[in-house]
Formats: sequence, structure tokens, C-alpha cells
Amino acid sequence: MTDTFIATAQFEHRSRDKAYNISKIEELTAVAAKHHASVVSFHEMCITGYAFLRRSDEQEMLELAEPVPEGSSTELLIQIASRYQVALLAGLLEKDGTKFYNTYICVNHDGMVAKFRKLHPFINKYLSPGNEYVVFELFGNKCGILICYDNNVIENVRATTLLGAEIIFMPHVTGCTPSAMPGRDYVNPLLWANRFKDPDALRKEFDSRKYREWLLRWLPARAYDNGVYLIFSNPIGMDDDQVKGGGSMILDPFGDTLAECRSLGDEVIVADCTADKVDKASGKRYRNARRPELYRSIIGMAHHSEVKVEWMEEKKDML
Repeated sequence: MTDTFIATAQFEHRSRDKAYNISKIEELTAVAAKHHASVVSFHEMCITGYAFLRRSDEQEMLELAEPVPEGSSTELLIQIASRYQVALLAGLLEKDGTKFYNTYICVNHDGMVAKFRKLHPFINKYLSPGNEYVVFELFGNKCGILICYDNNVIENVRATTLLGAEIIFMPHVTGCTPSAMPGRDYVNPLLWANRFKDPDALRKEFDSRKYREWLLRWLPARAYDNGVYLIFSNPIGMDDDQVKGGGSMILDPFGDTLAECRSLGDEVIVADCTADKVDKASGKRYRNARRPELYRSIIGMAHHSEVKVEWMEEKKDML
């Protein structure tokens, strides 16, 4: 690994408005470049928006989806990456033949560097799951990508690390929704609308178990156990009818937070991700101490696979 300045961002996207969302991506990329970032990461489906897809029919999916890398959004991202001399990571709805994917891509001035399809999509019945991990090189670093729910399945993070990843980009649209975990629930959209008059009330909600307190239960564990940098990206503000809490952050291989978005609006933060921490990380020692002969057959055992999402169950009448 080489020392690299990496940025992650948060912004309030607009559902279905690709032109606006790409303009925000460029705006925040410019800020990141001024702060010497070589890599800039944005959230899941940041080009189209996300939660509205739970009500999208096949026709709307066709209208919004694009081939990758041939589509116009990929080309625009390449232009932005070239203009600011950075590597850029962003999410969109991909169309490949008759199939649709929740896809996240990395581009630079030369074109597309990597493409990853979400392994556990659930927002829309027309989405197909990806079926492979992706590890790629970026400025001398081995990088991986896992989208949102993919990171809640701990085997995905370990597998990506075992394939060589030292940095894992984790784009999300998450939090502020119901769960079986006590304290998890929606944030009232009125708090977002009133954020300038009463920011403390909204911040209290975002910092509770509804969002940040929940994140800090598991994101540091993923980083620490695997000895990798995590680049977490999430939107802030309204995603369709749901409030999202932002809080994009960069965690080091010891599970410490190096930088975090804390504003109640669009923001980008940058951290210096250094090679020495990967070499010294406890997670690296743990990987080397593994005895896979003990559990190879256990981990690979057949089981009934399902994705159960509490807020999707509650909203199933809207699908």
C-alpha cells in the first residue's frame, strides 16, 4: 500500500434527477481536489437516488438504467475525474441486456477502472444480484467495493480482504429506518425541514441508535477485524420520503475514525490513509493466524438465504 489522501462525501440527492446529482458530484469533487485528495467516493445510487426504486416498475427502471461503461453518466464521471485529476467512485442503475443491477464504479481520466454489482439487492424485484467480489489497484493500493447490505454480511468483508484489499469502499443509503434492534426507527422529516431553526434536535436524532450509534457498533469492527481502511459514504437529507443521516466517514485499520462528515448538509472530508497502519494492524495478524481447515466446511454449509429488512417489510404494500 502507498500513502494516499482519500475523500468521502455526503449530499442530498434528488430522486431521478441525474443531471442535478452529477452536478453535486462535480461540486464536491472540486472541493476534495483542493484538499489534495487523489480519490473521491460518493454514496450508493447517488446518480439516480435510491428509496423511490421500491415503487418503480420495469418501465421506469428501463428509463433510468444505463449500460456501463458505455452510458452517458459513466462518461460524465470520467470527464469530472479527468478535470480534477482524481479517481472517482459513484453509484448508478446499470442495464445489461434484460437485467438491472445496483452498480458502483470507479473511474479515472483513462476510463473505467472497476465495476461492482451489489451482492444483496432488495429494494426492487427487477434488480439482479451481482455474483463476484472485485479487487482492483488504485494509486498503488489494493481496493475493494461492497455496497450497503453487503457489508452487514461479515463474510463479504473478510472475503474481499482475503482477496487482497487494503481499502474497502462502502457506499450506502442507510440508517434512520426501523429494525429489530431497540431504538432503531425513522427520523421525522419535519426535523430535517426545520434543521436551520433547530439543528440540535436533528443532530440528537442522527447521533442516537437511529443512526450514528448503530453505525459505530459495527463499522469499526469490520475495519479492526480485517485490518483495512473503510471508506463509508452515505447521503444526507431526504431520500424520497425518508431522512438519511449523512455521517460519511473514513476508518483506519485499528477501527479509529480518521474523519467524519458532521454538518447537516453537503460536505466532503479527506484523510491521509497511510501504509504503516495496514502493516501494524491487529487484523493482519488475525488473518495470518487463521486455521481454515477447522471451519472451511462450516462456512460453506448450505442454508436458507434471505434478506430481511424491517423497513421494507413495513412498507411492502408500497412495492
